[in-house]
Amino acid sequence: MTFRDDSYYIAQVLDGRQAAYAALVDKHKEMVFTIAVKILHQREEAEEVAQDVFLKAFKALSSFKGDARFSTWLYRIAYNTAISQSRRKKPIFPAIDDEMIDNYTTDAIGNSVNELSREAQIAAVNAVMEKLPEEENLLLTLFYKNEKSIADISEICGYSPSNVKVKLYRIRKRMYDDLKRYLENTDQ
Repeated sequence: MTFRDDSYYIAQVLDGRQAAYAALVDKHKEMVFTIAVKILHQREEAEEVAQDVFLKAFKALSSFKGDARFSTWLYRIAYNTAISQSRRKKPIFPAIDDEMIDNYTTDAIGNSVNELSREAQIAAVNAVMEKLPEEENLLLTLFYKNEKSIADISEICGYSPSNVKVKLYRIRKRMYDDLKRYLENTDQ
């Protein structure tokens, strides 16, 4: 299905045609669910959070100022709702230890990964990503899989752009180490 610009649907909803909101839901439901499931790791919980997100966004649509894109505003609501839900159930993960990112050589890992088939590369990266804390996994998903800009991620997650860059840098360094261990364990 081809969608129009979000502003068209927003104007329709604000003019009293509430059925136009269904198009916004259809357009953004996958990413809202992805954000929720990356944070919560439970499909059922993520589905409930996604429903809550769209309900919250609908109720607050009149307060949407248009300073950012609608998708960024909506994904920010999704992120905050999922984080709030996760805090009710789980402890917060500790920060990445800076000692973990020292003295890396990426050439050896890159060569090992390049020797794998495309399917094996995807499986290795997904296996490593699954073990990351949900916030780190979400940052990588937003940046690499959903091609969100640093500015968009900053808006969605509430970090400064420089903080997003630092977090992505540290996560990538940590992933190199995890990927190296994964490859060593699969070679045996």
